[in-house]
Amino acid sequence: MNREIIDINDYTILLEEASTDNNLIDSCFFDEPVIAIAFYGAGDVGLKVKFDEQIKEFHHTKGMVLSFYADSKVEFEHHVSKLKSLQCLVIATTIRNLDKLPHGESQFLEQFLHQLVHPKDHYVEGPVFNMIPEMFQLVEQFFSNTYEGEIKMMFYKSHITALLSHYFGQLAKQQNLKLNSSQLEKIIQAQEILLANLDTPPSLTELASNIGINTNKLKIEFKAQFGVPVFKYLQNERLKKAYHIIKNEQKTIQEAAWAVGYDSLGSFSNAFEKKFGCRPSQI
Repeated sequence: MNREIIDINDYTILLEEASTDNNLIDSCFFDEPVIAIAFYGAGDVGLKVKFDEQIKEFHHTKGMVLSFYADSKVEFEHHVSKLKSLQCLVIATTIRNLDKLPHGESQFLEQFLHQLVHPKDHYVEGPVFNMIPEMFQLVEQFFSNTYEGEIKMMFYKSHITALLSHYFGQLAKQQNLKLNSSQLEKIIQAQEILLANLDTPPSLTELASNIGINTNKLKIEFKAQFGVPVFKYLQNERLKKAYHIIKNEQKTIQEAAWAVGYDSLGSFSNAFEKKFGCRPSQI
């Protein structure tokens, strides 16, 4: 279990990473009430939020963004296992620090996360959505950077600003589009179908039919929710899974390519290099 806590510009940044061959439960509390945004990276850890004898569960957290207000009575419980590792970045601040935040973040918190700034319970949940690729890459860089000292702090400050900019930008888009809940459920269903079938994905027509909307609507609303077209999202997820397989599962490059649906090793290597900036053999 690796945990790092950094204070930057009246934010507290929490970086947590854990993996295990067995089962591990990691519990987290906040000493005082906070408004926080949790970004879940490459791991797919299980999460339980416990408060007032209530339990809110998240079974698939990979790529998830969760915003919330929580006081000291709320417990966050991560269930880590061999197939569900933990990689989580939390940006938190207290209500008393809102006016001190730089770059106008307090204004955006009030505008987009009003229910968190004015909580009515021990735990209040804000928007929950999946990161666009740019956000996912920023989160990954927090866990892979090797800088030290002042350079490391400079890196953190710039990346926190970039990450929050993307976050509030996505909230602004969602607010403008105003997808109703049933439409959003269908788009999330489409995402789940893609993630469950990375090696043999359905066609766009099949995917639209499976969730009960037309193809054009699927293309428009999927991009609005995730920031990229359907099959660009699919390619990103394939390549991220292949990266994980090569790095952590002792598989060959050919086996990793097959596992995510690439028949051509050349096409796989070219797509991999374009996304990650290096050949698979360099991992």
